[in-house]
Amino acid sequence: MVWAAVTTRRITIHRELPSEGRGEKDMPRDRKGRKRRKVCAFCQDWIDIVDYKDASRLRRFMSERGKILPRRITGNCARHQRSLTVAIKRAREMALLPYTVE
Repeated sequence: MVWAAVTTRRITIHRELPSEGRGEKDMPRDRKGRKRRKVCAFCQDWIDIVDYKDASRLRRFMSERGKILPRRITGNCARHQRSLTVAIKRAREMALLPYTVE
């Protein structure tokens, strides 16, 4: 057991430092590099206009509860994410997509 003194604003706190061989909790996580950057599916397929009538494609960008997934999850560029949002909202109005899933 190793102790360390931490001083903050005239108060000294003695804390126990993590020791070797305590089990799986203190082991560092195995990091195998960075995750690959996601690519915009619309840019990859050379699609300029997101069609609101293509419900099967639009469903890929919605959660199982019917919410629109953010850019950081889908990997869309800003331009296509904006047009995707408009297309999903239009498809919901036309009853091609549900507002919520029960």
